[in-house]
Amino acid sequence: MAMPLIETPPDAVDKVYAQSLFELAEKDGGPGALEILAGEAEELANIIREHRDLAEFLNSRIISSKDKDRTLRTIFGGRVSDLMLRFLLVLNRKERLNRTLSILTACDQMMQERFGKVEVDLFTRFPLPQDQVERIRTKLQEALKREPIMHAYIDDQMIGGIRMQVGDKMIDASIASQLRRMRERLVEDGGATIRGRADRIIEEK
Repeated sequence: MAMPLIETPPDAVDKVYAQSLFELAEKDGGPGALEILAGEAEELANIIREHRDLAEFLNSRIISSKDKDRTLRTIFGGRVSDLMLRFLLVLNRKERLNRTLSILTACDQMMQERFGKVEVDLFTRFPLPQDQVERIRTKLQEALKREPIMHAYIDDQMIGGIRMQVGDKMIDASIASQLRRMRERLVEDGGATIRGRADRIIEEK
């Protein structure tokens, strides 16, 4: 049985493919085509996430490239743009279909950079009031000089504080992270203290 598609951060090769898709869309239709592609890429990514059978198909190493080609045309022909269909067929030929989500993620990041936006995933232990989310959004906008698109999530594994995924960067201000840093600092400081005492003892001898 094929394993479900695993979504991982874009690697260097994913970004090359995403850049190619981005440039093809821009060449074909300029900013307007990029906006259309952005919406289509987001919708396709959501469909893959929501439909396990499709994710397993894309990730399968058992189904031949020829059969995948035929199935891709059947599933997406007339339902996505010609550009997107051609792109999926290229990924199939290059054996990169299992990286579809990561490539779409990389493409989305490029789109947001172009249009001055950035996706922000905000994680907290309990739901934040909307006014607090808005304050965080305003501060991020001032710091990044880009428009943050906020997505608030609940993580019941957190003790408290907040954790943010800003584009491809993680900002961890959770209590667990603070405690971990405190523990590491205590270990480092304690080790330095012990070493200092040992040095003094040696010198005294």
